Amino acid sequence: MISLNIVETTLPFTNPVLKFLLILVIILFTPIFLNKIKIPALLGLIIAGAVVGPNGFNLMERDSGIILSGTAGLLYIMFLAGLEMDLVDFKKNSKKSLVFGLYTFIIPMILGMIVSLYILKFSIPTSILLASMFASHTLIAYPLISKLGVAKNRAVNITVGGTLITDTLALLVLAVIVGMNTGEVNVTFWVKLSVSILIFGATVMLLFPIIGRWFFKRFHDNISHYIFVLMMVFLGAFLAELAGIEAIIGAFLTGLVLNRLILRTSPLMNRIEFVGNAIFIPFFLIGVGMLVDYRVFFKDLETIKVAAIMIIVATSAKFLAAWLTQKTFNFSTDERRLIFGLSNAQAAATLAAVLIGYNLIIGETATGEPIRLLNESILNGTILMILFTCTIATFVAQKGAKNIALLETSGMAAYDEEYIENILIPINNSDTTDDLINLGIIAKSKNNTNGLYALSIVDDYEMGSSADKHARKILEHATVTASATDNTIHTLLRYDINIVNGISSVAKEHKITDLILGLHIKKGISDSFLGNLTEGILSKCNPTTFIYKPYQPFGTIKRHVIIVPAHAEKEIGFPFWLTKVWNIAKNSSAKLIFFATKETNAAIDALQLKNPLVYEFREFKDWNTFLELKSEFQKDDNLVIVLSRKDKPSYDSNMSKIPSYLNKYFNAMSYLLVYPMQVGEFDKSQIDLTNPTLIEPFGKIDELEQTIAKILKRK
Repeated sequence: MISLNIVETTLPFTNPVLKFLLILVIILFTPIFLNKIKIPALLGLIIAGAVVGPNGFNLMERDSGIILSGTAGLLYIMFLAGLEMDLVDFKKNSKKSLVFGLYTFIIPMILGMIVSLYILKFSIPTSILLASMFASHTLIAYPLISKLGVAKNRAVNITVGGTLITDTLALLVLAVIVGMNTGEVNVTFWVKLSVSILIFGATVMLLFPIIGRWFFKRFHDNISHYIFVLMMVFLGAFLAELAGIEAIIGAFLTGLVLNRLILRTSPLMNRIEFVGNAIFIPFFLIGVGMLVDYRVFFKDLETIKVAAIMIIVATSAKFLAAWLTQKTFNFSTDERRLIFGLSNAQAAATLAAVLIGYNLIIGETATGEPIRLLNESILNGTILMILFTCTIATFVAQKGAKNIALLETSGMAAYDEEYIENILIPINNSDTTDDLINLGIIAKSKNNTNGLYALSIVDDYEMGSSADKHARKILEHATVTASATDNTIHTLLRYDINIVNGISSVAKEHKITDLILGLHIKKGISDSFLGNLTEGILSKCNPTTFIYKPYQPFGTIKRHVIIVPAHAEKEIGFPFWLTKVWNIAKNSSAKLIFFATKETNAAIDALQLKNPLVYEFREFKDWNTFLELKSEFQKDDNLVIVLSRKDKPSYDSNMSKIPSYLNKYFNAMSYLLVYPMQVGEFDKSQIDLTNPTLIEPFGKIDELEQTIAKILKRK
């Protein structure tokens, strides 16, 4: 007879089911309760960990399970920071990141050394190590900032880049100090460390993207994609440890190199953020809270003195670094709050340093007691410093992020009122449904939350047949695909004897602004499709029309090569298709190369004054030489060809040859054909095409009004 002891009678709990249940209760109810009293959920999880931990009510131990999950959470935070970083801004702001990284390393080191030597009276090695603990920081507030939608702000970008610099330097200081006290710092030590770091960096930066692109091209299972990404994060972290640096550096670099392969609007990105924010990151925060010991307040005055000085020095130094960065680059007060909030929290690297220093015995007292590099007062003071700095950082970061988010939201209000973006995606093939829906999500404007439509057309004579069931199944598939990215899509089932009539009728009924059509992955543009397109859809539908052939996953594309005809800027739909290209570039992080005339390039520049598109320009004006561009195209390019309807300003008779060229020479490439929007009756009633506020993604500012108006009036 088996006896099951399901009721715990002693503390801490040992039943794994009960322990996991307790953690889930904390993760679920802490944010719900604290939101009502305006306390950030991140801080609440740390406090909850302190309450249930060994120094609180002792409901749970900080055992290997908590440590394992917490380590995964910490790596997740750093990985997300690299994954969500805007690489274009990162390159553009790399010098600013370097400046901030040096500010936030040197200032705490100087202040920490002075205070440690002359106020706390510590030795030089202890003072250097303690100062390096002040210099490092953990991006505790990053999930909060990401949730508020300001993760791509320049201040966040610079702070994340600076974190890589200061944490690396601080951890190198730790390695040197430990080496000095174990007698290992010599020429061999420096050569070994340098070579191992170079090998690690080259492996992650060069090999990981190749492996990732290969995997995503060949395997399409959603679960496999997530497990693969998680494996790469821990592999990068492990390689960093092998190189002699902290695992968080490896996780961050892995995020950077996978950045281009994981679209910001993709289901995979949604899953990565969901699992991290729901499970791994809360485990880390609860684990940090379990380290907090309230009893140190009552132990002795020395601990309180050391803790108070550590908190003051760490906070003052990080604020001074943020303030100097603000003044150096003319940032706003809220951007300074973001920088300070992200950089003030002490946790991961600080905790690693204090535990290593505490366990390092450098001698013995006359009574035989061990002399530690970092004594017990510093250990307890560090725990209190972690609690206080995480509290301050969370409140400050939340205030700055909320103010910036409100400012950005108010800037979109007028755009919402002026222009309603509705994207229609006719679908009939399960092989291309995911690609078409994902293209619509990638290309749509950020503020478009209710303007996606999936359409399936059934022949009137086949109502109630297998065709009807197939159409409903395809629409259900589209709904699942969109919901995996937290987007809503309206499904439309239409019965009509003619597909062209069905599409054009729906376009008019729902005031469609963009139409996305798909080609089969293994087929080209057939004569029947081309005939229906030119004689039917393009003559009856005026929205911007995209024809997409997905040869490879969108995330594996390295460059978008856009071929633009002469006089494209004179088309009324010019700024509207350019908006979609901007959104695609923003969400995919792939490089943009425009082949166009100098006049068209000048028009693009005029529309990019507020939010510049970073792109390369190469002159192209003769469609007779189109095939000569073959040498310019590369294996992982997406070819975007802007065409035109007949008798429109940018139309060229040679455009009729493009479908045959694509079938013959570019069948092994992804490509996107674009037909700019034209003026129709329902277009006129819906929007004012001469209104400059329509070009919101390019900046709604007074200085652009005359330039944009001139461009839009060229017909």
